[in-house]
Amino acid sequence: MRITCAGGGPAGLYFAVLAKLADPAHEVTVLERNPPGVTYGWGVVFWDDLLDDLFAYDPVSARRIWSAACQWDEYEVRATGKEVTHLAGYGFSLGRHKLLGILAERAVELGVDVRYSSDLSDIPPSDLVVACDGAGSRLRNADAEHFGTEVETGANKYIWLGTPHVFRTFTFGFEKTHAGWIWYHAYPFDDETSTFIVECTPAVWSALELDRLDAAAGCARLETIFAAHLGGQRLIDHRADAGGTGWMNFRRVTNQRWDNGNVVLMGDAAHTTHFAIGSGTKLAMQDAMALADSLAAGGPLAPALERYEHRRRAALAPLQRAARASSEWFERMPEYADLPSARFSYALSDRRGEYPSWRYLLHLSTQRAVPRAMLRSALGVRRRSRARRRPAAEPRVPQLTGG
Repeated sequence: MRITCAGGGPAGLYFAVLAKLADPAHEVTVLERNPPGVTYGWGVVFWDDLLDDLFAYDPVSARRIWSAACQWDEYEVRATGKEVTHLAGYGFSLGRHKLLGILAERAVELGVDVRYSSDLSDIPPSDLVVACDGAGSRLRNADAEHFGTEVETGANKYIWLGTPHVFRTFTFGFEKTHAGWIWYHAYPFDDETSTFIVECTPAVWSALELDRLDAAAGCARLETIFAAHLGGQRLIDHRADAGGTGWMNFRRVTNQRWDNGNVVLMGDAAHTTHFAIGSGTKLAMQDAMALADSLAAGGPLAPALERYEHRRRAALAPLQRAARASSEWFERMPEYADLPSARFSYALSDRRGEYPSWRYLLHLSTQRAVPRAMLRSALGVRRRSRARRRPAAEPRVPQLTGG
């Protein structure tokens, strides 16, 4: 089978890996528009469920990802005029550049032809074309009517920055300015750098003149606003070299169907979920697993692509609901600003409104040092127990079929 992945992000590279594991005779090509080592984005986050899947499908790349990732063991919530509070939970983060490097290296080891600085519209003759070229997918947009593409734009403005300040753990920080509230989502992803996503309403964005400042001046303005959180370090907008700034509105992408002949959508080209739940990378790589499994079932290509879409739609539905609820909470954030510290952070945690009442009592108790330490310890035991099972996981290698 001749397979072309249009897009060298996590979805395309990981599917290429699985395709070559299934059958080394497959001719697999990955086309990436950027040069080697160039990517937009800072760190990505993921949790145990993705790691379990990665070890099941390819333990080699899974171990490399696991060993390179940072681990954090709670969420911290800071807000002007409020005590610092904490939320239970743990996860992992990894630089997007590092993740892509690991996946590209693994793909090349297996014989995938990875082509950088490529024109994604110049597709070689292929039995299967995987359109995984992002939320603004050119391949999808070329036939958007067929796919039934719909793009819904969120209200808030946001920008994805980096900083040399290494946060201790995943942190939400809210600052009240003369113009209103502005906040960040931050987490470390290596020993020297953290992701720092800033978000605010359009009114605050304009009142702070962030709509008129260039990249350098905009970062300087934000450094002043968040000075108490950055430890004297700077903020970096890596889109500055391309001109302009990285301020965006989130785009919620959906498609009525995901395939068109031998072309199939994957990752952000097929669906997007708001960054506040941190599931974009996870969903993209699980798309790759599902497509590999669907092809492994054999038979003609069209039913295989339908099986893939059906499976992923079912898995995506609860996360898409969670992402919508999360983004809408942040759009209404000023409504919660006057709550006391513990209630404010609990509202942030329960932004889907699904927690039972006892969770609030647990939240209150774990704002004290001893109960909080006990909960972190219990979660740590669970994490280590789960981790010990992974290296022994048997690879689950799908067998792709086709000419």
